[in-house]
This record gives sequence, structure tokens and C-alpha cells, in this order.
Amino acid sequence: MALGTATAPYELRFDSGRICLDLLATTHPEERIGSADPLRAWITGSGLVPADTPLASADSSWVVAFCELRGQIGQLVRGEPSRESGSFAAALARVNELARTAPPVPSAVWDPAGSLVRVLCAPPTCAALLAAVARDTVELLTDPAARAGIRQCEGDNCPIVYLDTSRGRRRRWCSSEVCGNRERVARHRRRAALARA
Repeated sequence: MALGTATAPYELRFDSGRICLDLLATTHPEERIGSADPLRAWITGSGLVPADTPLASADSSWVVAFCELRGQIGQLVRGEPSRESGSFAAALARVNELARTAPPVPSAVWDPAGSLVRVLCAPPTCAALLAAVARDTVELLTDPAARAGIRQCEGDNCPIVYLDTSRGRRRRWCSSEVCGNRERVARHRRRAALARA
């Protein structure tokens, strides 16, 4: 979905290429997971849980925990890794701590239509879901090829970080439909203004 076409006040995007980067994108252009309902939508939309998983226990404490993890991810992917940086070391220690918890355990079961579907063995806890996002962060940070593909969107005033997996590593925007379209419209307007001059 493009940002301008949202029907919900907390429209969510999942085009960053990694779950941890999608969580990081929930701050732009405004807070997207400031309460339990949008956080539940993000958890489901990100694929952390199957679509019909009940998340009734998600409350304001979950929101605080996910926002804290998001801040730590931001420090880790936007900053240059450094042993000397106290804030980087603190964020890394917290992400490693969160990653130690077991993530939600999936099972494959038959649905009524006769297809195999993924379900969770038990209702997910906040710690288990945080662990899944923290583990994704650890995987991203420790994979040299993936880390080299981390890019900052070139869109005007867009802080979104994404994983560039495009052919030739030439992706410029977090989303071609959002920032890319804005750039194409601006370029067209500049050409039209030059043609009129």
C-alpha cells in the first residue's frame, strides 16, 4: 500500500526486506505502533505469527517493549559497528539478550480444506516475539553480504532503511510506489517547468 492511500491511521509497510527493518520503519512518517491494535496488526502483517493467531494478551507493555527494541535496532543498523561506542554496545547487548528467548514454535497442520497451514503450538508471548525480531537483527548484523546491502532511502526526508537485494544493487528508494513515485513526479514537474520556460 502506498502511504497516501491508507484507510487506517496506522498504515503499516512491509517492504524493507527484513522483519527487523520493517519494525524500524514503523516510525515514519509518524508513530505507527503507538497502541496495542496497530502493534497486533504489525505482528500479524510481518509474518511473525499466522494470520488468525489471537493476540489478545498484547497490551501497552508489548508496545513499550517493541518500541524499545526498535530503538536498539535503529542504533545498530544506522550506526557503524564499533566496540568503543557505548550506545552501540548497549544496544547490541540488549538485542543479544532478547534473542536468547525461544521464538514462537510453529507446527504444520491440516486445515479443513485439506491444505497444510502453519499454526503456533501455544499463544505467543511478548518475549517470544521479541526474540524472533532480535534473532532477525542478529542474522542481519552478522551476515556480511546482507549488512553490505543495508541502504538509506534516497527519498526526500525519508529515514527508512531497507535491504537492497535488487539486481546490481541499484535500488534507491524504500518503495518504488512511495518514494520512487514522488521522485518521478518531481522530475516530471521539473521537466515540464523547464519546457514552459
